[in-house]
Amino acid sequence: MAAIYSGIHLKLKSLKTSWEDKIKLAQFAWISHQCFVPNKEQVLLDWVSHTLVSYYNKKLELPDEIVEKLWMFLDSILHSRKLQRFLKDGKTITLRFSIAQVINERLSTSYTQKTQKNLSTFLSCCHGILSVAPLSTVYSAKFELLVDLLSKLSWLACGQLSSEDTVSSQLFEVLQVTLEQYLLIQRQQANANRVFGQVTKHLLQPSLLLRHLLTTGGPARKDDDSRMHQHLNREIRNLIENLLKASVFQPELLPSYREELLQEKESHNLKKSGLKSLLLPASTVQTALRDADFSQGASHGKVVANSVPLLFKLFLESYSKAEDHLVCFHMLTKLFQCLRISHLQGDLCSNPVSSLEWSSELLALEQLLNLVLSSGIYNIAADRIRHKEIQFRFYRQLAQMLVNYSQATIPAWFRCLKALISLNHLIVEPDLDDVVASAWIDAEISEQRVKKAQEALIGTIFQTYTKLRQFQKLFEEVLSVVLRPAAEELRLPILPAGIKAKLSECLLNLPPNQILDIASLILEKCQTVIIPDIRGDADMASKLQSMGTLLHVVLFYMRSLDDSTPLSVVRRAQSLLETMQRDVIQALFNLLNSGQIEETELEFWAEKVGDSALLLACTWIATDALFCLNCKQYISPLAKTALALSDSTIDLWDFSAVLPGLDAQSWEKIIKRLRYSCSTSRYCTEWLVLQKMKKMLMMHASSCTEASHQTLQHAGTFIVHSGRSCLNREELEPWDGNVGTISSSMYATAHWHLIVSNLPILFPYLSWKDTLYIAEVLLKTLLENQMQTFLGEDDGSLITIGKVSKDLLHSSLLPEMHLLHSSFLTHIIQHCALVLSRSVQNVANQPLQHLSAEEILWCDVFPSGHTASIVSGNDPSLCWTAMEKAAQNILSLVNAGSYVTLEEECIKSLLDLLEIVSRLQLDSLFPLDHTRCFLLLMSLTANTRASMACSEALSLKFLATCFHLLACLQTGRHAKSAFKVMHGSDVLEALLTSMFAACENFANVVTASLWDELLGSIQIFLEHYLQVILERRQSVKLNLEKFTSFLVTCQTHAASAKQSEVRGPEAEQLFLVALAALCHTLTVHLQPRQGKVQALGTLPSLLEQAVLQTGAAIQLCLRNRGKGQPLPFVFVPCLITLLKADSFCAHLVGLETGESESEMSPKPSTYQSLSHKELYQRFCVQILRELDLAGGNVQFLRSALQFLTVFSSLPEMYPEQITSVAVFHSVRKLLVGKDL
Repeated sequence: MAAIYSGIHLKLKSLKTSWEDKIKLAQFAWISHQCFVPNKEQVLLDWVSHTLVSYYNKKLELPDEIVEKLWMFLDSILHSRKLQRFLKDGKTITLRFSIAQVINERLSTSYTQKTQKNLSTFLSCCHGILSVAPLSTVYSAKFELLVDLLSKLSWLACGQLSSEDTVSSQLFEVLQVTLEQYLLIQRQQANANRVFGQVTKHLLQPSLLLRHLLTTGGPARKDDDSRMHQHLNREIRNLIENLLKASVFQPELLPSYREELLQEKESHNLKKSGLKSLLLPASTVQTALRDADFSQGASHGKVVANSVPLLFKLFLESYSKAEDHLVCFHMLTKLFQCLRISHLQGDLCSNPVSSLEWSSELLALEQLLNLVLSSGIYNIAADRIRHKEIQFRFYRQLAQMLVNYSQATIPAWFRCLKALISLNHLIVEPDLDDVVASAWIDAEISEQRVKKAQEALIGTIFQTYTKLRQFQKLFEEVLSVVLRPAAEELRLPILPAGIKAKLSECLLNLPPNQILDIASLILEKCQTVIIPDIRGDADMASKLQSMGTLLHVVLFYMRSLDDSTPLSVVRRAQSLLETMQRDVIQALFNLLNSGQIEETELEFWAEKVGDSALLLACTWIATDALFCLNCKQYISPLAKTALALSDSTIDLWDFSAVLPGLDAQSWEKIIKRLRYSCSTSRYCTEWLVLQKMKKMLMMHASSCTEASHQTLQHAGTFIVHSGRSCLNREELEPWDGNVGTISSSMYATAHWHLIVSNLPILFPYLSWKDTLYIAEVLLKTLLENQMQTFLGEDDGSLITIGKVSKDLLHSSLLPEMHLLHSSFLTHIIQHCALVLSRSVQNVANQPLQHLSAEEILWCDVFPSGHTASIVSGNDPSLCWTAMEKAAQNILSLVNAGSYVTLEEECIKSLLDLLEIVSRLQLDSLFPLDHTRCFLLLMSLTANTRASMACSEALSLKFLATCFHLLACLQTGRHAKSAFKVMHGSDVLEALLTSMFAACENFANVVTASLWDELLGSIQIFLEHYLQVILERRQSVKLNLEKFTSFLVTCQTHAASAKQSEVRGPEAEQLFLVALAALCHTLTVHLQPRQGKVQALGTLPSLLEQAVLQTGAAIQLCLRNRGKGQPLPFVFVPCLITLLKADSFCAHLVGLETGESESEMSPKPSTYQSLSHKELYQRFCVQILRELDLAGGNVQFLRSALQFLTVFSSLPEMYPEQITSVAVFHSVRKLLVGKDL
């Protein structure tokens, strides 16, 4: 056989053999062990390589199919196990350089001609060559070939990422291997200049473009599976960075960079021939970046912007030693010149930059400046002394460019300015006014990302000038910008929430003297620039409002004067407040009081003047009060007037006690003229009235005259109802907490915030109607807040009406205001009645109508301020009478089987109201409110039904919520108050009757988790309620006997019913839960008293009766359970309860027969008297059988282990086939199982 194949190499060279046969012979020869050819592997590899090279060198003409098969044969050789074994045995094999050149050319053709033909095979061959060390020498021995391969692969990868075609993961795997191979070979290259030349000529541009495309992700792909893995993406980007750093920024090239950059900048007299002899690496990199041919024109700017920061970062990593910081700076300028924004001159640009280009270029500039900051290459002193401020001048040019071409819609623009200020505040200071104008005062920003960048920039400016103790200088620039003509007709709010927070933070760190300097500066501008020319000038009035807002924040957030403050500072503060009151506030009020202003709706400028005057008045009062409280040396201007509150000056509009200068008549005139305003002035008016109330309460803390009491009541009513019309608007904007920015759409939020935050002061002086109004608004806003939360419309940084109401609902303050609490509950009941009225005709007969009757005052405890508004004939007994009627109505509707049918929308509305009820701290309700709430929940549970169209899940959730809240009520301190209007047995009977009827509408819900939740809520309620009956010690026997009799009757009916009328599993489980609750409650109640058997009365017999009925109910459940159906979730807990109760009954029987109390351990005879011993034993056997098979059912496991715990405590209960050891063996088997 060997002789047959010995001439294969001749046939491969023969012209008579077809190419198909040659390829088949070569393939057979490669894999066959019977073909003996000297140096066969090398011969076959040379043959296929030579054939392919000859074909591409035009020496052979072959069909495309043959060429494709030749490539496939070469690929199979390179990846064959035979080749691996051959090399592992220490044998040598070589590959011609020419085949590597052919592969490179084929990859180039695939890129230029945009063809995928045979590309996968070319890549596979390339991967095979690079993966086999002896073969990879074809590239490693010839560095230019490897560089060329890497270039071709990079361009090919760029082409795929830039196109809409599927991205080949194979290509990037080969690229990764090639990059790794290149980095290994490059380290062995001795000529750094040669490496630099090869890389900058062939690899720099494709590498930067590829990294950009990998970073940006390229075009979106429809098929996620076709994308490269993120790990591979990250690895290639890291390899590209390593390649650039190791080749373009080699340590050996530092002298060349140093010589080029420093000579260009500092040796201007050097001859051009000297420069020509240098390598000029920086200029070479710059030229490569500026060449737009390596990327599409539209994306060239983005590629450069993405690449410049990378190159500078790599340069710094290689050369950023202290002695070369200037070299690094000059490299920065070189790279910056590659950006388009570096060519902007003056105010005009011949080639405008689009907004998208601005974004990428500014992001690049930001990264460059951050690199300068982090590397520390800019030393202010060294730059000034040694280098004639060359760096400072460059950064100044950057700052001027940023200011001249403001881009306040791009976050990077703000961050660039922030970085420049962090480098040296003097860089930006000459343009500080323009920066303040563009980045703050005139910047209209809505996008959150831009806001954060703006706040960071302004915060940095504030912090910088705070540290420099030059905050006054900064404010001079701010005020100069404010006093400029407005950029638009309507000025923007000067202090958005974020900037206000930054400013207040800095103000707290400034000494009082600097604060007073700033305040004096603002007052001076108001006196000299604004007030003289404000009449009829809307723009000047807007400037005044901005000034007032600034002054308000400055004084509001300054550190208070105290006893350690120097006397000179105290005297200066006194003088400033006197000037503010006399020359600014008084002047503005005089302008408002002048006869030239119409008393109808005010002009814009007059309204702004009113807003500013009242804001400054509030600021003055707050500042004066703060200084008086904290500094004994401070003498208030109020003290000089020697005015005191007396009955003659107790007029509502007489604010002379808190602000001197105006009498009551003048104030009333001002308020009358500003009554149409629904913004800052109205809020400030309410605030002033509130301050007057506080002042009156402080001065009349011990005694209060009738006149002052009436004034307090009128003041409270005014504050509450001042914004009533605005609160009824549909669209209300959130408020940032800044008084100076209150607009008509924000006013309602600010108004409600003022009321709620000052309720402890207002509440004692509000009338009953005022309280009802507050309760109405509270409920309305809470319901609206629930909807906003559901829709996701929530901004945590702003104040909303819903948040304010929610905070009040959750606070401990609401229960203390009893009348408001009761009024709020009244409105909840009225809303529930309104929901029910949609589905019922005779509304008057509904229980909720009795519980929310408007003619009854549902409260029996009143603050002193409310007595005047309460009807003198009101009698608390009317409340109890109404509740008795409601209770009887509930029972009669249940007995008559009359229910209100609720649609799905009604149930959702009721659930929203019940959610609010659950937040009411039900355990702290007073007797009246507790009883009303109990009757409300009972009526919703017993007198309603979900319609057939309503989802069962929603119906179950509604019932579970009602029973949960009923259970919560039983833990309150006034849980027994409900028994005044209804017997306990009637309550239990009505609720269970209603639930039995409701079970008829449920179908197949016994396996639903919501059904289990409902049964759990019912059981908890029954246990709590029965416990209250026992603790109450009134009519205990009657209530429990009636309830037990009711349960017996239910069971008798069920047992005697025909098969077709047997109750469904839902009713059976409900009945079982009721019996278990009775057993549990009686057992828990009797156990501590078991030593006094005679004193227990009829309770043991009731327990024994309940045990018998429970056992019978469990037996009925087992009989009715279908074959193969799982046990209900409630079954095991009920059986545990039954076992405990049964054993306790047996123990009581033993005590009655004469056993002493010392014989506490039960005897075997005791267990013989258990009512359902066989049931317990049978169930124990069943549990042990299923225990190790239920590892995933946590609920069953928990119940089963609890049952075994109780069962094991009764050793005489074990059946013959089970011992305690068997029980422990089953538990051990469970613990070592896989499913646990």
